[in-house]
Amino acid sequence: MEFDLHMALVILAAAVATFATRIGGYILITRMKSIPPRMEAALNAVPAAVLTTLVAPAFFIGGWDSKPALIVALFVGLRFSHTWMLVAAWIAVMIWRHSAGV
Repeated sequence: MEFDLHMALVILAAAVATFATRIGGYILITRMKSIPPRMEAALNAVPAAVLTTLVAPAFFIGGWDSKPALIVALFVGLRFSHTWMLVAAWIAVMIWRHSAGV
């Protein structure tokens, strides 16, 4: 494999940009005396946004065994803990695959 300077510079630039955004957010928050309500609301929305970006492609692009599992996980997750949500989704996938003969 041949060394590609252009690709190495792109990777280095991406690493620097990622580090700068992460450390920049930390520095910004530590220098504040109190977090404004709008910023706190935005920070509270981050986990839901990240979860959506992980689950939505699996639902729309994934196979038919993932769709019922994600629906089951949604309803179980609204009522019970995360552990029960994962167990219920796993059981749903296993039942679907067993009944489909996969």
